[in-house]
Amino acid sequence: MVHFLKIILIGFLFTNSLNIFAITTHAQKDDPKMPERGICAHRGASKLHPENTISAFKEAVRLGAQMIEFDVRMTIDNKLIIMHDATVDRTTDGSGLVEDLTWNEIKELDAGAWKSKKFKGERVPLLDDVLDVFPKNIWLNVHLKGDKKLGIAVAKTILAKNRTHQAIIACNNESAKGVRLVNSDIMICNMERTSSRSDYIQTTAKEKFAAIQLLKKRDNTNILKDIETLKFNNIKINYFYSNTPEEGITLLNKGVDFVLTDNLSEMLEAARSIGIETSH
Repeated sequence: MVHFLKIILIGFLFTNSLNIFAITTHAQKDDPKMPERGICAHRGASKLHPENTISAFKEAVRLGAQMIEFDVRMTIDNKLIIMHDATVDRTTDGSGLVEDLTWNEIKELDAGAWKSKKFKGERVPLLDDVLDVFPKNIWLNVHLKGDKKLGIAVAKTILAKNRTHQAIIACNNESAKGVRLVNSDIMICNMERTSSRSDYIQTTAKEKFAAIQLLKKRDNTNILKDIETLKFNNIKINYFYSNTPEEGITLLNKGVDFVLTDNLSEMLEAARSIGIETSH
């Protein structure tokens, strides 16, 4: 009888071990390998497509961008839309502040014809819809244009869409407070720039931000030292911006992780020339 019970126990343990192994293997299989460095599509593939639209994002994915940047704002009725400017005037056929308009008003606007007649009928997208376009093996540079309330709403959406492994929320201190209220583990890029790059870097390291976005217009005299400091503190380095392949290669070779660009196709080709594979 004892021998029989031992056989049953061994069988039970073996079966459960297989189940655990299967679950673990499945989790590892589904865990995407993220790009270590590369090119960031600024507002999607915005050179030939209307910025911050589904078509621009799909093209950036097709081309193989390692990171895609886009901007999020909140309407008067608390909908999260993708829009860089405070108004809809420049990139749609409408007019007015985003914060004064409802989603029902904005969703009727044409967000493509200003770029080209072939994009006539393109609409302003919601954050929910945009996240569904992106594969899970590229970085998302989610630039918030708002306050703590926006930070809370975007963080909740990122969690609900299971995108915490790839979303880096770029925002100021006020928005960051909202993000951290929801989940302190969500990656944040410090966009609260100070009067000097040195102070900006020190604050970013002290506050344990996941990433920083260096500006091209700032003094690059000590960029190698700045990069060394950031690498020591395990901070991802985004660089805004470069549309020149030669400059992009130089920045990547110096240690910048992701270079933002409007000239996506040529910059990706340049990155490939130094061994950086596209994301697909």
